[in-house]
Amino acid sequence: MTADTTPSVSENDEFWRERRVCFLTTSRPDGSPHLVPVGVTFDPEAGIARVISSATSKKVRNVRAADSGAQVAVSQVDGRRWCTLEGTAVVKDDKESVAEAERRYAERYRTPRPNPERVVIEITVTRVLGNVRPSGW
Repeated sequence: MTADTTPSVSENDEFWRERRVCFLTTSRPDGSPHLVPVGVTFDPEAGIARVISSATSKKVRNVRAADSGAQVAVSQVDGRRWCTLEGTAVVKDDKESVAEAERRYAERYRTPRPNPERVVIEITVTRVLGNVRPSGW
């Protein structure tokens, strides 16, 4: 008899709170993928993932170029544990959205450096893949 190695719900949720580099995939205007390392925060109850960035970054420009919302994915891996969140992204630059994203980033990573050009890529998650699935998914 083998031991059950399936992570518990709390372990799965913790996976998105542990400090780790993630990857964001956006599409360039020509349709080719643009993959970059990022810090991601995820609120499984709201189904929202957030990435802070400078307004002039390529990832932000790619999301903005998709008029009706960009289809994106964010992923993280730790050995054999992995999870990908897919969804529709929009760029928000209002002070409240940016402040909330910075607060969440500080909880998972560290206080972000000051950046007057900061925006947040907000992803409404529509699909979760992987062997570490947050509660509710």
